[in-house]
Formats: sequence, C-alpha cells, structure tokens
Amino acid sequence: MIVLMGMAGSGKGTQGKALSEIFGWRWLSVGEAIREAGGYEEIINAGHLIPDEDVIELMNRQIEKAEDEGFDLILDGYPRDEFQAKYVVENMAEKIDGVIVLVVPREELLERLALRGRDDDKERASIERRFDVFVKNAQPILDLFAEAGVPIERVDGVGKIEEVTKRLVAVVERMNPEATEQRQDVNGGEIERSYGE
Repeated sequence: MIVLMGMAGSGKGTQGKALSEIFGWRWLSVGEAIREAGGYEEIINAGHLIPDEDVIELMNRQIEKAEDEGFDLILDGYPRDEFQAKYVVENMAEKIDGVIVLVVPREELLERLALRGRDDDKERASIERRFDVFVKNAQPILDLFAEAGVPIERVDGVGKIEEVTKRLVAVVERMNPEATEQRQDVNGGEIERSYGE
C-alpha cells in the first residue's frame, strides 16, 4: 500500500491512476470517494474539509472492498489531517509500504488548476485556503508515519506527466520490491510504456 500526498493540482490523481495501471493496484482517491458520495459540495467549494469521521468511513468501505478483491492499494490524498493519520497509523501502518509526497511550486499549481476548470478550482481564495490547509496538515501526518517507521519520499512533480510517472515507478519499486509492472491493463490491452523511455 502506497500513500500519495500533494497539494491540489500536484498530479496525485493522474499519477495515482497511472501507477494503478502499471502495477495492477487499486487507486483510491479520497476526493473521488467524497464526490461520489455527494452532499459535500458546499463544504468543498468553500475550501473546507469534510468531517474526519465521514472520510474515515468512506475510505474504510473502499479499502475493505479492494482488499477483499485481492488488490494492493494506492491511497490518493488520504489521510488528509492528523486525526485521520492517527487512525490510519493505528489500524494500517504495517500494510503501508511508504508515503510519497509530490512536490510542485504554488505558482505552477495555480496554473494547472486554472486549466483543470473544476467548480472547486475556480475561486483563488478557496484554492489558497486548500493550499494552506494542506501545508498545515502535512507535517503532523508525515511525523506520525515517520514515528511508525513508514518510509517517506518527496518526488519532484514538475515536468511532463511521463517523466513524473517514471520517477514515481522507481520509488514504488524501492518501497515495495514485490511490486511488478503489469504487461497488460485491466482490459487486456497493452500498457503504454512512454514513461519508461
């Protein structure tokens, strides 16, 4: 299990999906889980976080289902704060191969979010609040993982998508030597190998 962290616009979703296809793992995004559950739009658009208990319950359901189906996991954006991190460390630390933090400068993040065009990416003040919340929450989360002996690596998230994927693949393989690159995607098609060139 890999935990993928990074600010809004850092490429967590794009890279999490790429890694899930490359390794045949299940990508679980806290943002996707929240959007699918519905009813949280007002909180998100104001730049605030969903209640911890709700997030833990949503993610537990998805994690249990994926594990029951035999998948290893990429957790995208979970845990989001110290409360959730304590829960994850207490209940899952032994399953976590490592934490990867995607690092991208704020100005580039703002440009990426403007291009993305989602409703929750339109207001600069809301985006800045999300950045600040991430910065405030990230260190306590990382401290908890470090105390539990979970490896942590920061990866440069700037560059072509394929270049970033290549960096991440190398880190995942270091963190989990049993991770093997799949030759075919879940639909039986050949996996695009552009990241490896």
